[in-house]
Amino acid sequence: MQLAADRLAGHLAQDSLHPLYVLHGDEALLVGEAADAVRAAARAQGYGERSVHTVQGAHFDWSTVLAAGQSMSLFADRQLIELRIPSGKPGKDGSAALQQLAASAAGSDDVLTLVLLPRLDRQTKSGAWFAALESAGVAVQIDPVERAALPRWIAQRLQTQGQRVQPGEAGQHALAFFADRVEGNLLAAHQEIAKLGLLYPAGELSGEQIEAAVLNVARYDVFKLSEAVLGGQRARVQRMLDGLRAEGVAEVLVHYTLAEDIRALKRVKDAVAAGRPLPMALREQRIWGQRERLFERVLPRLSGNQLTHLLQAAYQVDGIVKGLKHPGWPQQPWPALHRLAQSLCGACGKTG
Repeated sequence: MQLAADRLAGHLAQDSLHPLYVLHGDEALLVGEAADAVRAAARAQGYGERSVHTVQGAHFDWSTVLAAGQSMSLFADRQLIELRIPSGKPGKDGSAALQQLAASAAGSDDVLTLVLLPRLDRQTKSGAWFAALESAGVAVQIDPVERAALPRWIAQRLQTQGQRVQPGEAGQHALAFFADRVEGNLLAAHQEIAKLGLLYPAGELSGEQIEAAVLNVARYDVFKLSEAVLGGQRARVQRMLDGLRAEGVAEVLVHYTLAEDIRALKRVKDAVAAGRPLPMALREQRIWGQRERLFERVLPRLSGNQLTHLLQAAYQVDGIVKGLKHPGWPQQPWPALHRLAQSLCGACGKTG
């Protein structure tokens, strides 16, 4: 069965555990905390022995995992078997072994199996091996904390260590400042929160205390840049571009991200103008999820002429990134990318 990540703690507090747990996601901090919670619950219920198996490469011996579940423990009545698959791709032999593992898990009260996987795409989650694991046990998808939810996440973590921000606008500003400094780096965010617990006593934190203590440890993802630009978030776009430049991200990759958004917007706009329903046009251009929602918001604001001008600007910046000069544009790639991003950002407008 599927279980929401925020319900895992309550589930583990019950009297009995399922024989199989599957945790999948790319956020190392949250996956690690969830795995620790499963391990702690298992120890509390008598699973005193733990074995760890990490699948590395195509030549992994799956028989060792299957044998571990069938062997009697020498040191405890119950045992926890932890299986880590960093690639998320068990292969043909692994698929068969995981289905066998899922089938045997249902009849065992003495063995608890914990499977750790990275973020899985839709095709992988529809595969036979994952479906078998999900049917036999509890599957928990652990999503990253998006920027919009980060202030609330920080506030909750502060609350667990007995601290809180000032009420009202001052507190919201402090949380927004904190989120800007740690965006894209949740492990560092956790460390900065813990640092506040060491520096200051329980109770209310002022904005000055937070600004003095929290380091700038943000890490930016070039693909998140797309969401910020389409969301009309000018200040965030500026920070992200500066951060990507400082991290040594290639200019050509940043340009591709911006140009591809402009091209996709133009293709969808043209398709709708030709009579295609917007949902169909978005599917045809493979626009999904959060990006789909942003496209739905910004497309009515954009004219065909605006998108044509933006396409021309993207073409000009492509030349600048490759070492060419163009009249009326900055001569260096990063200033040109800033201008292109802000032009698209302004055309999209603020969407929340």
